[in-house]
Amino acid sequence: MATYDSINTQVTGAVRDTNKMIRNTYMLLAMTMVFSTVTAAISMAMNPPFIVYLGSVIASFILLFVINKKQNTAAALPLTFLFTGLMGFGLGPILNHYLALPNGGQIVTTALGMTAVTFFGLTAYVMNTRKDFSFMGGFLAAGSIVLLVAMLAMFILPMFGVNISGMQLAFSAAVVFLMAGFLLYDTSNIINGNYNNYIMATVGLYLNVYNLFVHLLSLVGAFNDD
Repeated sequence: MATYDSINTQVTGAVRDTNKMIRNTYMLLAMTMVFSTVTAAISMAMNPPFIVYLGSVIASFILLFVINKKQNTAAALPLTFLFTGLMGFGLGPILNHYLALPNGGQIVTTALGMTAVTFFGLTAYVMNTRKDFSFMGGFLAAGSIVLLVAMLAMFILPMFGVNISGMQLAFSAAVVFLMAGFLLYDTSNIINGNYNNYIMATVGLYLNVYNLFVHLLSLVGAFNDD
């Protein structure tokens, strides 16, 4: 009986910890999304040059390493808001670019709607089925490396006069599929108790949604040009 009670207590404790992890992660994710929306709106009003987007990406990339190192300290939370605030601010020039196009408002709202449907749809699927997608880790890592090489190629090839417009479209489509895979993978790891730090879980989900939106925006904008 004592052994049974001990096991039951351990299981109950694990479930409680997982539920707390889920609650903290999605609460922080919602807060960072709101904060990013505010900083994006400020950036749009200021209308900075497009290089601001590149600068925010570089600064945010550096912050990722800092957050990872400080994930279990009190500094992790403010660093997370700094990171997501910078990412949101970097969206300003991109949103202004698309809003200046014919039907720009429709392009942005369509991409935003598709992002929301994808995020909530995949999240609901994983939470309802509790399916384990941790097996996708290797595939996602390989896909990330391939896309990193492709991104470098898109940066270098134009220097030699190569037209990469078609490659950019294919790249955005690949990123959309990769981010959908990461959403399944990260959500599965969160609800199945494989992640134990809600800061890093939030940052992972945030990046999935952010990249999904940016590249859906690129795809919708490209089809609108056609």
